[in-house]
Amino acid sequence: MTALASDTAMVLAAGLGKRMRPLTASRPKPMVRVAGKPLIDHALDRLHDAGIVRAIVNVHYLADALEAHLRERAAPAISISDERSLLLETGGGMLKAMPDLPDPFFSLNADNIWLDGPRSAFHELSARWSPAEMDALLLVVPHARAMNFSGPGDFDMDQIGQLRRRAPGRIAPFIFTGIQLVSHRLLRDAPEGPFSTNILWNRAIEEGRLYGTSFTGQWYEVGTPEAIAPTEEALGRG
Repeated sequence: MTALASDTAMVLAAGLGKRMRPLTASRPKPMVRVAGKPLIDHALDRLHDAGIVRAIVNVHYLADALEAHLRERAAPAISISDERSLLLETGGGMLKAMPDLPDPFFSLNADNIWLDGPRSAFHELSARWSPAEMDALLLVVPHARAMNFSGPGDFDMDQIGQLRRRAPGRIAPFIFTGIQLVSHRLLRDAPEGPFSTNILWNRAIEEGRLYGTSFTGQWYEVGTPEAIAPTEEALGRG
């Protein structure tokens, strides 16, 4: 099997979870339970199963509850990137944690649920990774493998894997799963304070350095309370 490109992942867990209300009125979204365990444990279990040994988790909303839960885990080894004073968004969160992140590092959303294909999502990314060509490699999924997703998609992808944004008014064939492999080069000259990774992706697209690879497993959008029951049913079927 392909060696992992990194032994460390950044788990983005600091969001407010507004779309998951009312379940997030009293708990952070990563602590919402699906199929018997909190969302973040689905993600952390996949990291551990793939052989990733370190996870840096950023926290902001109801951070004490999330930290208390994470202290109960033995693996992967977890450290906290504290954003209690200011929610930094996806790009700002990565930038704050970057001194503790190797180059490259995996990044994923804390509310991701997926079933791997023939190999893990992280091995799929590692097999495709080319640091000479890429600032970031996004795991994308076609609509047929994206359960509960009803949007127009995020990206077009050419034959060599370079990504382009969905054209206005069009349907794009690929959806970003929330999982990526990131070079420190993507974060160079980044703005201060809160900002979205989209700013950095746009620059990488212009430079021809944002790539994607199509996920061979099944991915579940769990953004609202209504998505929980169908996701649990699908997971029960395996």
